[in-house]
Amino acid sequence: MKKFKPTTPGRRGMSVISYKKVVTRSKPEKSLTKGFRRGSGRNSQGRITTPHKGGGHKRKFRDIDFKFDKKDIPASVAHIEYDPNRSSYIALVVYADGEKRYVLATKNMKQGSKMIVSATALAEEGNRLPLREIPVGTFVNSVELRPLSGAKIARSAGSFVQLVAHDSGSASLKMPSGEIRKVSEMSWATVGEISNSEWKLTNWGKAGRARHRGIRPTVRGTAMNPVDHPHGGGEGVQGIGLRRGPKTRHGKLAYGVKTRRKKKYSRVHIVERRKTKRNKDSK
Repeated sequence: MKKFKPTTPGRRGMSVISYKKVVTRSKPEKSLTKGFRRGSGRNSQGRITTPHKGGGHKRKFRDIDFKFDKKDIPASVAHIEYDPNRSSYIALVVYADGEKRYVLATKNMKQGSKMIVSATALAEEGNRLPLREIPVGTFVNSVELRPLSGAKIARSAGSFVQLVAHDSGSASLKMPSGEIRKVSEMSWATVGEISNSEWKLTNWGKAGRARHRGIRPTVRGTAMNPVDHPHGGGEGVQGIGLRRGPKTRHGKLAYGVKTRRKKKYSRVHIVERRKTKRNKDSK
């Protein structure tokens, strides 16, 4: 992590990640990249459906292998690269038959590191194998929710899931949020933590860096008119009044309200819910 001297108000407290110490190549593999249209948070009618999105620097999309359908063929890491579309580093791996693919880089992965996707692989960092073959207590990432569905869980920088138990065909996983849930032991996972754990410590320093990332400003509801937000209107600064609680601009309750459907199909797989501030305060 690199910190700057306070030469300007924007520089004061700003920090950036020292990519040059890890990244080994600046240009991506041309055969694994393509252009794409950035999402602006609007639907086909032009209406904003996801707020605070738009603009940002032009990017190339890197085709990341989340399926890992090339099994029992060893591969070596050719380069560690930067990907503007995600928080972690990516690794360009070359398989023994010559094919190249991008995968998410693990914490200690570097040029020359070996990896393999195999049910008989050792439970070593970078290797990918079914959960039933991984010892209890191991940190894993890029976990499948269903067998052969592709990596879904723990894909962002510094994230990992801990395998805490094996139980009659199911594996219990402790999520980054503290939630414990079950998935099939036939699901595959990569051993180790995702790279670039310092990313969450970044101090962006100024609004311009957020705009380069495609993040637009967030306006407080109390600063709006009543026609635009339930919290709007009134003279000066005031609370939410006699309302039941804080609301979104669409009138739905916000902040601390459970949004998960009670009849959601995956509810039966959750062993223990995540610890929230409301749960901690009630104890």
